[in-house]
Amino acid sequence: MQRPVSRVVDLLDPAVNRLYNMSMDEARARVLSGDPEAVGAIDGSFALVAVDGITVRLARSMDRPLRYFLAKRQEGPALFVADRIDTLHGALAAEGLADQFHPSYSRMVPAHYVVTLSLVGCPDPDPTYSRYFTPARGTLPADLDAIGRQYVGALAAEVEKWLRSIPPAEPIGVAFSGGIDSGAVLLVIYHSLLRLGLSPARLKAFVLNLGGGPDVDQARAFLSQTGLDLFLEEIDGEPGDLALDDTLKVVEDYKPRDVQCAAMGLRLCRGIRERHPEWRYLADGDGGDENLKDYAIEENAELTIRSVVDNLMLYQEGWGVGRIKHSLTYSGGLSRSYVRTYAPARRWGFDGFSPYTRPAVIQVAEAIPFAGLTRYDVPTLYGLKGAIVTRGVKAVTGIDMPAFPKRRFQHGAMPVAVMRERLGHDEHGYRRAFHEMYS
Repeated sequence: MQRPVSRVVDLLDPAVNRLYNMSMDEARARVLSGDPEAVGAIDGSFALVAVDGITVRLARSMDRPLRYFLAKRQEGPALFVADRIDTLHGALAAEGLADQFHPSYSRMVPAHYVVTLSLVGCPDPDPTYSRYFTPARGTLPADLDAIGRQYVGALAAEVEKWLRSIPPAEPIGVAFSGGIDSGAVLLVIYHSLLRLGLSPARLKAFVLNLGGGPDVDQARAFLSQTGLDLFLEEIDGEPGDLALDDTLKVVEDYKPRDVQCAAMGLRLCRGIRERHPEWRYLADGDGGDENLKDYAIEENAELTIRSVVDNLMLYQEGWGVGRIKHSLTYSGGLSRSYVRTYAPARRWGFDGFSPYTRPAVIQVAEAIPFAGLTRYDVPTLYGLKGAIVTRGVKAVTGIDMPAFPKRRFQHGAMPVAVMRERLGHDEHGYRRAFHEMYS
C-alpha cells in the first residue's frame, strides 16, 4: 500500500530571524532534533520550521509569531506555515483549498516550546509540546539594588548584541512614551551606543500625539530631566486617523487592549514612515509590564495576586500549554499578544526589537522573589517595577531615570474616552468584525 504524500509549505520570511550565535541551518537542525536543550541554546529572535519525512517541528521566540494550518488533499495532508493568518488563507486559496479555511482552524505555536507534528493523514494526531525555556523562580536575594542591577544589566546585554548586529550607520528609533519600559530602553540604548563607540546621533525617541493625550508632556519631561531633549520627535495625527477595520486586518485578533494598542502602533509606524522613508530599526518596551507583573489585577476577574505571583511566566504565556484556557488558535499571554507590536511594525517595513522579550531578561525577572518582596500585597507589587528599573538604570548607565505612573500605550496618545469612541472596546464586536473578513 502506498503512503499518502505529505507536504510542508514554508511561507515564513527568513529575514525576520536574527540569530547571534549560529547559522540558520544549524538553528533549523536543532529544532528538527526536538532536543529542548539544543533549541534553548539558540540565541536570538526566530520562527523556524524543520521537516524530516512525515515529522515536522516548529519553534519560535516570544517576539516572532508562528502559525500553521493543516489542509486535507486527496494525495495526503499539507501543512502551511506562516507568521500571519491571512498569509495562510491566501496560500490555501491559491491551491483551491480555501473552503477548508477558517481563522479558528489555524494554530499558533506557543513561545518557548518545540511543537512536533506527524503528517500521517486522517485522522491527524495531536501535536506534542516540549518546553525549551524554563527559568528558575525566586532565586535572587530580596535586594532591590541587586535585582535592578541584574535586570537592567541583562537588558543592556541584549541591547548591545542587537546594536552589534545592525549596520553602524543605520538610524535607530524607539517607540517612546516616557514611561518606565520605553524610558529604560531609550536610556540603555543611548548608554550602549556611547560604550561601543557608536554615534548617539543615530537615535530618535518617537512619541505619538493624536491630540489631548498625556504622553507628549510626559515624554518631554522625561527627556528634559535626563538631558536628552534633542532626541525627541513628535508624530502628530488625529483620532480620525485610527481605523478599526484596518487594525483588525493587521493584528488578526480581537482582544480589546491588544487591538487598541495595535491601532496606536500602526499610526505611530505610519507617521515615522511618512517622515523617514528609509528608516528600518525600531525598538520598544513591549514585555516590560509582563516581566515585572505590572498589570491591574482588579481589571481581570480571573486573576488574584497569588495567581500572578505564583505561576511561572503567567503574563508571558497565559495559563500554559495543556490547560483548558490555553487557546490553540492564539496561544496565551504575551506569546499571543506580541502580534500587537510585531504586525504594525512589519506592516510599515520596520525591523522591530523588544529586548524585554528575550529569555535572558525574562530569566532574571522570574528569579525575582516576588512573594517575599510583596507578601502578596497588591499595591506593593505595583510599586516594584519603578523601584527595580530606576535602580538598575542608575547602576548600569549612571543616569537618574524618572518614573511616572503607569499608563498603557493606547491611553497616552489621546484621551481614553476619545479613543474608545473611535475604536470601541467590545471584544465580541471585534471578534465578529474579524471573522466576517473570512465569511
